[in-house]
Amino acid sequence: MCTRWQDQSQLRIAEFEHCYAMLNGDQFFPGYTLLFTKSHVTELFHMEPGVRGAVVEEVSRMAAALAAVYRPAKMNYELLGNMVPHMHWHLVPRQTDDPLWPRPIWSESHQECRLSDNRYREEISRIRVALDRVECGEE
Repeated sequence: MCTRWQDQSQLRIAEFEHCYAMLNGDQFFPGYTLLFTKSHVTELFHMEPGVRGAVVEEVSRMAAALAAVYRPAKMNYELLGNMVPHMHWHLVPRQTDDPLWPRPIWSESHQECRLSDNRYREEISRIRVALDRVECGEE
């Protein structure tokens, strides 16, 4: 996770004060985004209260932008870190017609859905527009 921002620059959505947001390469669930802290921490309680609150606000702003674009039935927030010991959220807009609804996205395996480079750019652009609106209080 520590090098993902540099290694997959084509998937970057936004840089916040405390976090980075990137579109997940696998778009089986459209809009699936990863948001991870700039600092290497593994637990919320490792952060100072003010930073912790700011990180939660960044997660919320990103989720609001995804909701504006994808209009999900439910936004899933996953903060695990069991396999990748760096604080990161899986923000997954869920639709009632997705094949795993209403179960967790990891309840069974699925074939990866890779997009064309142009399609990744289009999705990221849509999310950025929505994020600008969220940050201006329009959404």
